[in-house]
Amino acid sequence: MMLPLRLQQVSFLHIIKPLSIDIEAGPSTVILGANGAGKSVLMRLMHGLLAPTSGRIAWNSPGRQAMVFQHPVMLRRSALASVAYALRVAGRDESPAMEALKEVGLAHVAHRPARVLSGGEQQRLALARAWALHPEVLFLDEPTASLDPSATREIETVIRAFDAAGTKIVMATHNLGQARRLGDEVIYLHQGRVVERAPAEKFFSQPATAEAAAFIKGELPWG
Repeated sequence: MMLPLRLQQVSFLHIIKPLSIDIEAGPSTVILGANGAGKSVLMRLMHGLLAPTSGRIAWNSPGRQAMVFQHPVMLRRSALASVAYALRVAGRDESPAMEALKEVGLAHVAHRPARVLSGGEQQRLALARAWALHPEVLFLDEPTASLDPSATREIETVIRAFDAAGTKIVMATHNLGQARRLGDEVIYLHQGRVVERAPAEKFFSQPATAEAAAFIKGELPWG
């Protein structure tokens, strides 16, 4: 396994203040916080899409990772060809592409252009591209923020399947209900700082900081 992921005094411009955290293998980790808290930037730092202004980010050993964004990029090709392309870019055999679509419930749209799929279908397609790669770690940045409740339930079902298959889930969200449903542990981010980290049940029943308590009560509108 490539985990743990270690961030040592990592900062990014004015958005992320110096923080040190380890992300271990195993239970799912939810990065929770209000809009503007720095969740998306932190996720991009962990995935390697951004370089920290200061500090160090290190994996324990090489491995596989994938990331799904709130608004995934859709290629000008079919759903099946999109998954096959992701496999080809990764230097993998393309044959698992259809199986990946089946895993997320999209086999019936395999030959439909990716860009004409609904928002929920496009997000499941993004998850299929990740599933085909069998990542050890899956980063999810607000994966259901723009979806309706039905599409959200479908996406959460796929996320649970990743978790059950042994993929480490690291997900950023501002949705308290989703954090309760999918998180084993919560890292609470406020104004670019990690102010609390706890098992999900304890975080929601006994928040240790005033900031987290206010957020849970809906009294903290900004990050």
